[in-house]
Amino acid sequence: MNAERRKQIAKAVAMIEEARGILETVRDEEQEAYDNMPESFQGGEKGEKAQECISAIEDAISSLEDAEGRDGDMKGE
Repeated sequence: MNAERRKQIAKAVAMIEEARGILETVRDEEQEAYDNMPESFQGGEKGEKAQECISAIEDAISSLEDAEGRDGDMKGE
């Protein structure tokens, strides 16, 4: 692989890392909001939706972490 394509991959990986950081911040904020809900809300529809959102964000973070780990594969290393 040539230097230009390696540079493009490095740029893409940096963007993935930035997106992961943003999602981690949002997940932490959503978890904090859930934790601060009254128990009656946590067990209700609002709490369920918050948990579903947190779970979806965690899935996305995991996918981005997998993509970051593939950096070496993309460079042919």
